[in-house]
Parts: sequence; structure tokens; C-alpha cells
Amino acid sequence: MSRTASSHSRYRSAMPDPIPAAELTAAAYLERLSALRTDEDQAKIQRYFKSREGEPDRDDIFIGVPMGQVFALSEAFKAMPLDEIESLLESPIHEGRAGAVKIMAKQATDKRAPEDRRRALYELYLRRMDRIDDWDLVDLGAWDVVGRYLVDRPRDVLYTLAGSADRWERRTAMLATLAFVRQGQLDDTFAIAERLVDDREDLIQKPVGACLREAGKQDGPRLLAFLDAHAVSMPRTALRFAIERLDPATRAHYLGLRSSHPPTS
Repeated sequence: MSRTASSHSRYRSAMPDPIPAAELTAAAYLERLSALRTDEDQAKIQRYFKSREGEPDRDDIFIGVPMGQVFALSEAFKAMPLDEIESLLESPIHEGRAGAVKIMAKQATDKRAPEDRRRALYELYLRRMDRIDDWDLVDLGAWDVVGRYLVDRPRDVLYTLAGSADRWERRTAMLATLAFVRQGQLDDTFAIAERLVDDREDLIQKPVGACLREAGKQDGPRLLAFLDAHAVSMPRTALRFAIERLDPATRAHYLGLRSSHPPTS
């Protein structure tokens, strides 16, 4: 996430002008995106995506455009119609799909966006999770498109996603709760973390720990109670993220618990 933010600021001054309405299409977005590609950036970006190991037939192509430029282009295309956003999600080009989710997030967080638009974006995200299929794509939309929509609504869907066999659905469930944390609502973060705390998938362990860390900033005792119950057995990655902001002695205590009782599987 820090690398993404850095890339964004790097290209902020070169942000394109808004695109005319008639040109707000997936095809136009991809054409402009292709003009930004470089071989050097293609080699760099692929090193950050290990989740596709063992998936040689996956429909996912990196053309080599830094995320900062993807985000700047998405800003220019932020008024893209919903059907064109879905068309962009269909692209096999990873940066194109990242752009589509970023556009969704921009629209969902626009204070002027009508409620039916936010609902349509939420529904599109859930309907097309077959194309929101990597950690960065989930991270771009889970809390802004899904979580923000659910802030004042029932959240049953997140518990269904948390029980899914699909890791991106589970990651969405966890990360969507960050929208609630920012409103001071912590119950769902701890409840979904409880369901996912023993997940053996690294790409789930990281958001579990990160969301616990963020919730702990608002309710430290509740985080410590969670760690008292789970630190012995939870995956080390999740634990390290969860305790990141605790004082050194407390971090050492929980790491010691984990080391003295290694998991059996």
C-alpha cells in the first residue's frame, strides 16, 4: 500500500485532463493505458504479484504501467458509465482491471454520488468478483465500494464471503470492515477476524492482522483480549501485523506465546 501511495504522488502532477463524455469507454481507457507501458515497468510489477504462482493458464496480463499512472488515468476517466466499467473489468490486462476498480472506488467515494449509483457499484463489485481476482484489485475496492455501502446497512453478505472457498471473497470480507472501523464500529472486524484467524492462506493472514491492528488503535483492550485468545495458534503473519503498533514488550510477549506453542499444522 505504501508503494502504491508513493507511485500515486510521483505521477500526480502529470494527471491527464478529464476525458470527454463520448470517449469514456473501456476501449479508450485501454488505448491510453497501452501508450504508458514500458518494458522496465513490466518486469518490476510482476515481482509484486506472487499470488498467480501455480496458475499458468490464468487470464491475466501485465503490460507494464506503474500504478500511479493507472490511478491518474482513472481520475481522468472517473465519470465512466457503469457498463463501460464492467467492460473494462473484462479485460485480460491487469492494469486495466485495476483501473476499473479504481474508477469504481472514485465514484463510490464521491460525496455527490446518488445512492442508487453507490448501490449499483456495490452490486457490480460483488457480481464481478471473478474479475476482481488479485490482492491489489480487492484492496482498491473492498472498503470503498463494498464497506462504505454497508456502513449503515446489514452486513450479512460479509459473513457469507468470509465463509467462501474463494480467497478473494474472504479478503474482501475482511478488508471491507475497514470502512466500519473508520466510523468507530469494531464489532464486525473482530467477528470476521475470528472466523478467518486460522486461515492458512498468506493473502488472508495479512488483511486479518492489518484490520485487527487498525481496530486496536481505537480499542486496545479489545485487541489484547483477541490476542490472548488466539496468539498461541494464529499464523505468524497475521500475528505480526496485528501487534505492529503495540509497545515492544507487549509484542515480545505475544510472539513468545506463538513461538512456545507452534501450530500442529
